[in-house]
Amino acid sequence: MNTAPDLVMPTTIAATDPAKAAAAPRIRLSSHGFSIDHPDPELGEQLMANALGAADREAMDGILRQLVKASVSGGSPDEVNLSFMISMVKSIKPRDSIEAMLVAQMVSVHVMAMRCAHHLANAEDIAQHDSAARALGRLARTFPAQIEALNRYRSHGEPAITVQNVSVGDGGNAIVGNVTQHASVIVSDKNPASAARNAPKPSGSRRRRDSADAKRQAQP
Repeated sequence: MNTAPDLVMPTTIAATDPAKAAAAPRIRLSSHGFSIDHPDPELGEQLMANALGAADREAMDGILRQLVKASVSGGSPDEVNLSFMISMVKSIKPRDSIEAMLVAQMVSVHVMAMRCAHHLANAEDIAQHDSAARALGRLARTFPAQIEALNRYRSHGEPAITVQNVSVGDGGNAIVGNVTQHASVIVSDKNPASAARNAPKPSGSRRRRDSADAKRQAQP
């Protein structure tokens, strides 16, 4: 299958005007391969490259070829499946080659998971049911792991920190930003008996002074 459009153009695809990138062009499948359906072939490749997050023509062509194979239904590539997959890739907005590959895997896993769900719903015996259920379970676990990997890559490996219900008392200072120092946790004990036991005891000299003051006050 010839999957490369017959175009003569530079390898690197320049960024296009965002206003013109409202929708990625459709892919037309044929017995000879696929082609980008756009009246301006060069602009069509630019739009498709932007949609897929591809840096150059070779990357765009490779990801498209893989998505075409992943769209197979009934033994042949399916244009409806392929259009859906490209639309999902575009909506996630991959920003570099790593994200482009990961997002292509994500939409492919989703398509395969829904295909397994269809097989599970139409299983005719226990063997088919169990096989489809196992495959669906593995794919369903893979998809959120891919989402987590994409989020981790986009945040450069830094874990997300969520702070809720923060109150600052009188004279206190609130810190906004990343805090690297380990926080100390102070637990207030509201039990009076326990608070009395934990209260600091007066020193020996203070006890003697208090006792002497009490004696002087008791004398007539």
